[in-house]
Amino acid sequence: MKKLVIASNNPGKLAEFQALLAPLGIEVVTQAQLGIKEAEEPHNTFIENALAKARYVSRESGLPTLADDSGICVDALNGAPGVFSARYSGLPPSDERNNKALLEAMKTHTNRRAHYYCVLVLLQKAGDAQPLIAEGEWHGEIAREPRGTGGFGYDPLFWLPALGKMSAELSREEKDAISHRGKAMRVMLEKLKVV
Repeated sequence: MKKLVIASNNPGKLAEFQALLAPLGIEVVTQAQLGIKEAEEPHNTFIENALAKARYVSRESGLPTLADDSGICVDALNGAPGVFSARYSGLPPSDERNNKALLEAMKTHTNRRAHYYCVLVLLQKAGDAQPLIAEGEWHGEIAREPRGTGGFGYDPLFWLPALGKMSAELSREEKDAISHRGKAMRVMLEKLKVV
């Protein structure tokens, strides 16, 4: 595979994917560079949304496509925001509003456990009957106030007790080494080696 389309317009995700795929020598292009609009995410599971995005972008581009669906799942909120993480506070998506909404929802909860979840789907073509699928989880807690300027999404609220830091306080390299997306990408890279 020489060229791969990333089925996302999220600049934070794109930067992470480009860094993780760089060692393979695969040319990475975004759906926006090809003039492909955002795919619908109508499903209630991460895997179905990732597959829908990958099929749509692969069909529109005619190229192998990598899609992800990911989000933060909070124990005290029965797994919410989950698949609705990007639009938790409504549309258009806003990290700042989403973080405020999550803090408000967590105001009365003492159980702060949460995890990020990521599923990646890679299709060689839109009708690929054997998509490559990889998953990753990253466990931590929801802090009581934001801290840090790195990352995106809920990173300013995602506390990592073992490190004594927020996700938003990690360097890109530190985050890629331990994050849900980094874990899923390493599984995907292993699968790509045997294809």
